[in-house]
Amino acid sequence: MKKKRKGLKIAVIIIVCLFVAGLGALGYYLYGQANSGLFFEETKLNGYDVSGKTCKEVLLMMERDYSAPKVELKEGGETALTLTLADMGYTVDQMELLSNIQECMREQNVRLIFSLMGGNEFEVKVPFDYDEAVFQGAIASAKLAKPRVASVDASLQFNGTEYYIEPEVYGNEMDDADLRVFVKDFVDKLTGNDRPQQDASIDIPESFYFVPAVTQDDAKMNALMNTYNAYCKAKISLLFGEKKEVVDWSVIQNWLDVGENGEGVLREEDVYDYVYDLAARYDTLYYKRDFVTHDGRTISYESGDYGYQMDKDGEAAQLISDIYSNAEVEREPVYAVKGYKRNGRDDICGNYVEVSLTAQHLWFYLDGELIVETDVVSGLPKDERETATGVFCIPYKKSPETLKGDTWEEKVTYWMPFYDGQGLHDAPWRGSFGGSIYLTNGSHGCVNLPADAARQIYENMPERFPIFLYK
Repeated sequence: MKKKRKGLKIAVIIIVCLFVAGLGALGYYLYGQANSGLFFEETKLNGYDVSGKTCKEVLLMMERDYSAPKVELKEGGETALTLTLADMGYTVDQMELLSNIQECMREQNVRLIFSLMGGNEFEVKVPFDYDEAVFQGAIASAKLAKPRVASVDASLQFNGTEYYIEPEVYGNEMDDADLRVFVKDFVDKLTGNDRPQQDASIDIPESFYFVPAVTQDDAKMNALMNTYNAYCKAKISLLFGEKKEVVDWSVIQNWLDVGENGEGVLREEDVYDYVYDLAARYDTLYYKRDFVTHDGRTISYESGDYGYQMDKDGEAAQLISDIYSNAEVEREPVYAVKGYKRNGRDDICGNYVEVSLTAQHLWFYLDGELIVETDVVSGLPKDERETATGVFCIPYKKSPETLKGDTWEEKVTYWMPFYDGQGLHDAPWRGSFGGSIYLTNGSHGCVNLPADAARQIYENMPERFPIFLYK
């Protein structure tokens, strides 16, 4: 009996010792696992199998995968720019991520036995650092593959004949601020995902492009084009002999008032001002002039009845009409008084009759060539019969003609009047001319000519011809 009790006691002692040893071994094992620095078997973190891995190994693995995606910017369906997250200033915050991973390991150790028996699944946030300066430098329209082209407004152009609208150009310039907001929003979502992402692409919206402010269908520009084209073809060439004054679009456009909607009104008062200025520059009637005689002397006349004088109101009205016709016109100005020939202000051009009353001699020039030179008999210098001196116009000629006075009447073959009943004519009743005949047997004011000289002058002299008489 005593032996049986002793054996039972020993068995109990052995069992207790084995249990204690087992507990010790288990504790040692658990202690070793808890301090191994490794994740237990069947442990997952953000979907990764991290069994048997250290926190640093998990960190490097996650940093690699979460930083891996590339972002492709597309423009018009084509690759414009490809960047890594790091290129855009996005980098994994290693310290914070490591802390998050270590927190997971601490949590696994807290529930040690359960972790060893069933494993663990953890979720952590993968934080990113963001460098604004790097991002600003990487994301800019100038970095895109296609060169930037500015949008251009539609514009009114002149080809020398008419106006047309050059259509607008749609470019691809954009505000970098819009592009950066767009890309950052996309990348923020990409890096904010709880799982690693694949490479991604985004299309730059066409709405980012600057568009022309004025297009070819702009109502005001079209109205302005129509207004300009209603006047721009007008070209009025006013001929002052070989001298020409041109009223074309370069002048007319300064006379137009253009309204807010592009409609135009011709300021007719400006046309009148232009014509009055022309008259001031080109009128010669009644103006002072100097005349160089056949022998080189200069005779000054304060005024004269020969020359050109524009009909200013008539010319202005005609010019306005020509402008509204929008066509090319070449003509002389509208004259109130017209001479024989002119070239600019030169209204003689080598065509004139010169009479020296002192020398009782006449010279007739046509286009600078002396046609007739002859002695004459002028008016008796008394009893209001003296021949007038001055510059006059021979407005017409007549053959034959009967000349009449209060007490006399004479028939002549060639009559060329110049002033107040005085004129050039033949004098068949005279047998001689020149010298001092006029002092005692002068005419009633006319310049008497030998018949042949009178004929030559009459046949060669046009109407509105100038005559210069002096002493």
